[in-house]
Amino acid sequence: MDVVEWLLDSDSAIRWQVMRDLTDAPEEEVTAERARVASEGWGARLLGLQRQDGQWEGGTPAFTSTDAADWWQSLPSASKGTLFPEWTSTTWSLTLLRNFAIDPMSAGVRHAVRLVREHCRWEHDGEPFFAGEVEPCINGRAVAIGAYFGEDVQGIVERLLGEQMGDGGWNCQQENGSTRGHSTQRSRCWMACWNTSEPRGAHRR
Repeated sequence: MDVVEWLLDSDSAIRWQVMRDLTDAPEEEVTAERARVASEGWGARLLGLQRQDGQWEGGTPAFTSTDAADWWQSLPSASKGTLFPEWTSTTWSLTLLRNFAIDPMSAGVRHAVRLVREHCRWEHDGEPFFAGEVEPCINGRAVAIGAYFGEDVQGIVERLLGEQMGDGGWNCQQENGSTRGHSTQRSRCWMACWNTSEPRGAHRR
């Protein structure tokens, strides 16, 4: 079995992108395979794990200080689990669905995104998910997620552009006096996804 065959013998989230980029599969076959991401395999399982309040159950994050742990425990349910725990919370679940290149217009995805829009709030100060919060690295991620799933993230983009520092970068500690951009790569990377409905590498070579 060669590498392409091995990749094709996998989940539809991988298979459709391999068909598009590494084989000469007809476009209609690629489209049909992509549509399966929301209805079976990894994509369907992840969508099925979303709670009715819009959040994904990520468990309790491990913090290095008692103050941080107490802060998280004090959050309302609409905020708890939006960014923390890392890799299993709502933000990371949406990022994973985007990486699967799930069809953002499928019925299951539209329902999931609506629940996030209507119910989920950022841990920082209860801001609506697609309005962003204060840290540019988090806001850049919110831009990428929102743009992919067809949400209005213009306000976050304008904030990010207004917060660009003199050296051309961004810094999550700017409000605390930092003067050197260190979140630059992450902010620019996620902002590059603004106003596009196509996943990474979606265009044929």
